[in-house]
Amino acid sequence: MCRAVENEQQIHQELGAIPAPGEAQHTPRRAVLSAVAASAVAATPLLSAAPAAAATPASGSDGALSLVLLGTNSGPPPLAGRYGISSALVVNGRTYVVDCGRGAVTQYLRAGLSMPSLAGIFLTHLHADHIVDYYSFPLLSAGASGAQGFRTPVPVYGPGPAGIPSTVAGAPGPVPGTVAMTKLAGQAYAAAPTFFMTEHIGIDPATLLDVHDVLPPAATGASATNTAPAMRPFTVMENDDVKVSAVLVPHGAVFPAYAYRFDTEHGSVVFSGDTTLSPNIITLAGDADVLVHEALYPAGLAGLGLPQSLIDHILATHTDVAELGRIAAEAGAGALIATHLGPGDPAAVPDATWRRLLRNSAHRSDYRGRMALGTDLLHVPVRRGRTRRG
Repeated sequence: MCRAVENEQQIHQELGAIPAPGEAQHTPRRAVLSAVAASAVAATPLLSAAPAAAATPASGSDGALSLVLLGTNSGPPPLAGRYGISSALVVNGRTYVVDCGRGAVTQYLRAGLSMPSLAGIFLTHLHADHIVDYYSFPLLSAGASGAQGFRTPVPVYGPGPAGIPSTVAGAPGPVPGTVAMTKLAGQAYAAAPTFFMTEHIGIDPATLLDVHDVLPPAATGASATNTAPAMRPFTVMENDDVKVSAVLVPHGAVFPAYAYRFDTEHGSVVFSGDTTLSPNIITLAGDADVLVHEALYPAGLAGLGLPQSLIDHILATHTDVAELGRIAAEAGAGALIATHLGPGDPAAVPDATWRRLLRNSAHRSDYRGRMALGTDLLHVPVRRGRTRRG
């Protein structure tokens, strides 16, 4: 307990936080979230010296918008030191998950988030490292009682079908969209719910997902051969808490691939998804309070023993960490958080190296916002304007 209190104080110090009145009276959920995230925050100070947003509860009147990085690793190969890419945004006590990489369900619970609070899932694209734990949410939690389960349908938004014919030699067939993928997942895992339902102790997980294919507006002219033309953001979903917008981003042959922006009355957060340099990201992230952006360190690939063709692919489809300061500066983002780290193995690229690279990126571009290295279970309270410097 003493260590948790020390870490909580360090959160305030490193984020330049000023506790809100009465904040010391944490709710149990806040205490869990703070204790879990404290070590991650303590190990990951913001790289700018200026004060950052006040540390506030993840939900409630004093902290209605909160970001939690569930996993920060890039690429399909699993690592012991980082979980797969996934983030959670808590808005007025409702939780929206962006991507569902390896271990997302476990990390969701470790972060102190309850399944009944799950209000939406957003998939940036359908690469395995972003969706492998997607169907685990309903498959493992549907119909369960308490904080480990949910019983009302959760909206899901993800890329629609790519429209790519099954002409690639050795390919398994046409690429499904999120709706078709979810149906296929339900069929693949039909045994467990069928047996449970036979014994009158379960439900069909698919009934607890309300799945939507997201397709770009026809006017963009986007296609599998023109994957991310310059465009304005379009609305994906809107409710009383949040408006979610998207733009297409370039990620090799992947289509559609999206970046998402969440606008709330408390602040705005943008998730880049996997992307190489694109003006669409700068457009989407204009004046956002927080930009959560993927980061690649090209020199870090050298010692991994990868074939040159794979290295070339990675370099062509991701964003060099050296560019992040410029992207954030041009967008006018209040704060920048690097995630989807490639390489993600701390043995290959230590956290200290990532922080140095982020500092250098900011200095080269004269980016004066706050920057942080994403780590698993990092908790970032967000307040409009107060995430910015000054």
